[in-house]
Amino acid sequence: MFAMDRATQGREIRKLVGAPDYAAGSVHAVTEDGQVLIASNTGSQLGPYASGAGKVIWVVGAQKIVKDLNEGFRRIYEYDLPLETEHMQQLYNAPTNVNKVLVVNREIRPNRITMIIVKEELGF
Repeated sequence: MFAMDRATQGREIRKLVGAPDYAAGSVHAVTEDGQVLIASNTGSQLGPYASGAGKVIWVVGAQKIVKDLNEGFRRIYEYDLPLETEHMQQLYNAPTNVNKVLVVNREIRPNRITMIIVKEELGF
């Protein structure tokens, strides 16, 4: 994807990124009931996480476990967003925002999503 020309191969890039065999990353919050929240500025990772990727692997720090959706949203806006804003300013001198949020209640395709929860702080 990074070797492709956005101007001439934009459609191919979108298709490649939107439906990969594997998508790996993390999430912003996991409720005690198992709901998962992922916030995004652009939404580029949300399509593959929601349904586009054949397999999804999330590695999640245990500090991201929250009581419920309300606490999950609070974590995104009051904790993650300020840290990510600072991070983006340092890297790119650019702002960020929570423009899209995916909430996964359950996956209907067996074994499509694997979540690994580790007992150390990973990410924000």
